[in-house]
Amino acid sequence: MPIGGQSHVRIARPSRDLGAAERFWKDGLGLSVLWRAAGTDEPGHHALLMLGWPDASWHLELVHDATVEPRPTVEDLLVVYLDEPVPDELVARLQAHGGTRVASPNPYWNEWGVTVQDPDGYRLVLCVRDWSNSA
Repeated sequence: MPIGGQSHVRIARPSRDLGAAERFWKDGLGLSVLWRAAGTDEPGHHALLMLGWPDASWHLELVHDATVEPRPTVEDLLVVYLDEPVPDELVARLQAHGGTRVASPNPYWNEWGVTVQDPDGYRLVLCVRDWSNSA
């Protein structure tokens, strides 16, 4: 299959603590664990956790390597378009599972969504808009 709109996307990033990350993304947001590897001392064999919705064409890969520290910025966003108001109970669940609600430096995201920072400092934006009307 040539590269295009149906190509699967993997978003990979480092994590300090895969257990804390799993609580946030799985128990907080509701993603499923798609794959997990314990890791070894061998080069290239890191502990990792893949999360996503089974029917999605993307997934999140979190890798723990003690020599790599996450370095998120305020613009490292994963945006989920809900096409409805952000449920208060979802935000509360994300916070109960290690997230911190934060204001975005970009007023667009404050107007159209809720931003929650994960335990590694990366930001999840829950957007009230529909993807097709998000420009």
